[in-house]
Amino acid sequence: MHLQKIRPSKMSSLFAKVAFYPTLTYTYLMTKVSSRRWYDRVDETVLIGALPMKWVIKQLVTDENVKAMVSVTEDFETKQVGLTIQELQSLGVDHLQLSTVDYVGTPSQDNIVTAINFISDHKRQGHSVYVHCKAGRTRSATVVACYLCHANGWTPEESVKFIKSKRPHVWLRDKQWNSVRQFYLSLKPSTV
Repeated sequence: MHLQKIRPSKMSSLFAKVAFYPTLTYTYLMTKVSSRRWYDRVDETVLIGALPMKWVIKQLVTDENVKAMVSVTEDFETKQVGLTIQELQSLGVDHLQLSTVDYVGTPSQDNIVTAINFISDHKRQGHSVYVHCKAGRTRSATVVACYLCHANGWTPEESVKFIKSKRPHVWLRDKQWNSVRQFYLSLKPSTV
């Protein structure tokens, strides 16, 4: 019998796939039985939230002026419940995919810079940008915290505290905190 050894990154992705529907259901239920919302506005440009289900996307476009979306997810997550790139384009929504594994993943520094440039371009045009992961708690919060550091000159702690004032259930783990701090230090080379 031949056993194939699975790399840790593949194992993490496999776990994320198995846990996808149960945890997405949990996210949905929490919006029904608690004060959690599917999404929250962070500032005049950025909204943070959970997977943009088809029923949410139209609301984001019409009510929140969302013209761009940053998906901090693995490809399979958005394909399960969201609109296709063509459907988003037909609604006038530009899309940026930053493939990041759930639970253990954090966006790379290159991806964070790409996201901030994308958000900044849309901000200059007066658009709102929806930044999401599956639940709008960790991967997306990492990108939004970095955006706030960049846009406002805030520290990582100030940025996360501000996000939590809008979306209290945001939860950054050590890996995500390290990403935000690393990004912040890249903005402030004199502090290194």
